[in-house]
Amino acid sequence: MLSWDEFDKEDAGDALAAAKPAAPVIEASLDRLDNEAAGSVEDARAVSANDSDAVARAKKALDALDVQEGLDELEGASARVQVGDKQMINARADLNQLVPFKYDWAWQKYLDGCANHWMPQEVNMNADIALWKSKDGLSEDERRIVKRNLGFFSTADSLVANNLVLAVYRLITNPECRQYILRQAFEEAIHTHAYQYCIESLAMDEGEIFNMYHEIPSVAKKASWGLKYTRSISDPTFTTGTVETDKELLRNLIAYYCVLEGIFFYCGFTQILSMGRRNKMTGVAEQFQYILRDESMHLNFGIDVINQIKIENPHLWDAQMKDEATQMILQGTQLEIEYARDTMPRGVLGMNAAMMEDYLKFIANRRLTQIGLKEEYPGTTNPFPWMSEIMDLKKEKNFFETRVIEYQTGGALSWD
Repeated sequence: MLSWDEFDKEDAGDALAAAKPAAPVIEASLDRLDNEAAGSVEDARAVSANDSDAVARAKKALDALDVQEGLDELEGASARVQVGDKQMINARADLNQLVPFKYDWAWQKYLDGCANHWMPQEVNMNADIALWKSKDGLSEDERRIVKRNLGFFSTADSLVANNLVLAVYRLITNPECRQYILRQAFEEAIHTHAYQYCIESLAMDEGEIFNMYHEIPSVAKKASWGLKYTRSISDPTFTTGTVETDKELLRNLIAYYCVLEGIFFYCGFTQILSMGRRNKMTGVAEQFQYILRDESMHLNFGIDVINQIKIENPHLWDAQMKDEATQMILQGTQLEIEYARDTMPRGVLGMNAAMMEDYLKFIANRRLTQIGLKEEYPGTTNPFPWMSEIMDLKKEKNFFETRVIEYQTGGALSWD
């Protein structure tokens, strides 16, 4: 077997030095390569006798292409991006240059989201179908909870996806955050798919469920509250860059991340997951558990974005903006309390509206403090500690019984 020790070190060093070309030689070689490539490209553009009229016209049209005109549209494209050039909003750095990263946490969330990919059809719904069809399988209170929540969530995730795609993605000027937003938008599509899959599996009246945000006041109020915060920034002509427009984007982010995903989802998720704990509607509950895992990451990402905007633009976070943010979270909490009373007029599943109100106030305190505001419901405790356990535990199910909650794609699996 060959050993490097057998070679004379000095001779080897001399050979390597002799083999290493001087820098001018390399540059001359690269220049020749560039010249050859340019000539080859020019030859490819030349119109030949074999070209059809359409091909010839296409080649001639490209002769008039102004490359610089296109590059000028890429803001900041005149120079390579430095980390210091990157900002959450109003950055002048080229948005198409992903690296170097400024916010490693955003890229990590993107990777985590990809690793936790799942699809609704992977969840077995047979037990749910049998239970839903059985006359004595569920009480009227339990059926009301399932229908109300599928009605709200099937619309809510579409609203979130629209806001992300039509507004937030365009206005956030950090590439690694945009990468995560693309992943989040796809996850919202999966969630909408999951609700549709549940509705179809249970043979529900699709018109009734998908139109609840028009017909049921407690559902309509939540949808309407969220929509008012996206009207202005979803206008294609809306741009940031002034104090007021920057605040408008910040309001939108607080509304959608802290309230719509951070409060409006929690009553329904608690109700459905409580059914699953009682071995009822286990398929729907498992879908909701996957969705809750995704939404928890969405929420954490949104909180990080909001706080980063505050750090980079402290003038936006004035007393007026703090008061507005507080009011938004408190209004959202009140709407969710009313939704809880509508979906759960009587005690069911080991909970009642009063307990849910305490839980929502506990959640509201979390949202307030996460963006640097004071608690408005001091002393409130969590009446459903098992919800924290469901969100915190990485593996919640027996592997041989069903798939693990921390499901990961094959290439991302860790066997530690």
